[in-house]
Amino acid sequence: MPARRAPSRSSSRAAIPQLDWRAPQPAPIVLVSGPEEVCAERAIAAVRDYLRAEDASLEVSDVRADDYESGTLMTLTSPSLFGEPRLVRITGAEKATDAFLAEALAYLEHPQEGATLILRHTGATVRGKKLLDAIRAAAGTAVEVPCPAVKRDGDRHDFAADEFQAAGKRIAPAALRALVQAFADDLTELAAACQQLIADVPGEVTAEIVQRYYGGRVETTAFTVADTAIAGRYGDALVALRHALASGADPVPLVAAVAMKLRTMARVAGRRGPSAALAAEIGMKDWQVDRARRDLNGWNEESLGRAIQATARADADVKGGSRDAVFALERMITVIATRAPFGG
Repeated sequence: MPARRAPSRSSSRAAIPQLDWRAPQPAPIVLVSGPEEVCAERAIAAVRDYLRAEDASLEVSDVRADDYESGTLMTLTSPSLFGEPRLVRITGAEKATDAFLAEALAYLEHPQEGATLILRHTGATVRGKKLLDAIRAAAGTAVEVPCPAVKRDGDRHDFAADEFQAAGKRIAPAALRALVQAFADDLTELAAACQQLIADVPGEVTAEIVQRYYGGRVETTAFTVADTAIAGRYGDALVALRHALASGADPVPLVAAVAMKLRTMARVAGRRGPSAALAAEIGMKDWQVDRARRDLNGWNEESLGRAIQATARADADVKGGSRDAVFALERMITVIATRAPFGG
């Protein structure tokens, strides 16, 4: 069987194609790069499934580049007696031994027919840079599947939305926001939650369903406190705040979440025009503009300014300016939720 050629798509970042982690394709060498482990795992599994669908006799082997025995690479990639295709998955390339790097560079010059090598490099170190450069220059032999870190709220929202879209599953916008907020700190858990809802819920995923599955997590997030206060639900906001604090939430991130939402509202307030055009102008996502516009219902310039001032005061208080951080938070929530001066 001739060696598989890489797809011919071009890339401005490297001489080899850059493939989306949701839809990778095999090549003699597949470099899976970047720190986002859940995306890397999906990409590696997708390549394996692709090859196995082509030939069920696929031989799969795993190698650790940081604990490598000389000769292993050639042994695992060499044709077997019956010529089955081979897949070799290599992890730990960012900590690779000298022996592995030397043999991998040599292998790159003469890939074995019928073999696919997946090299996982997290980018945590510059170890193996010469090998990475050689792979990225190997047009026609290699492809790269970048898995950059997913850190921003907008990126996590897009990740979750893509999970449901890929499965052909509908999720209500409010449900999607609640789900992302509930798992704001762990993309792996967010991915697992998405898959659980996709598998368990027969129809559209609603906010009520997300609340039923993950209500405990949703209620303790800083953004839930912010959302209920900004919506003017004073009682609910105080309950959410006390629940968050009882669950161990830090006052500083709580204030930061409120401040971020108020800043977004202030940037959108008074601006007209399509969401897409405004989002491009001020560097936001369309859905963020739409959400800010909904949040602004019932607000005016005076009440928004007062809320921003109250939040700035609370920020100073919870960072050491006051002995009672809880009171500072409750005063901030009161001003925001009632849209009136504290005690007024």
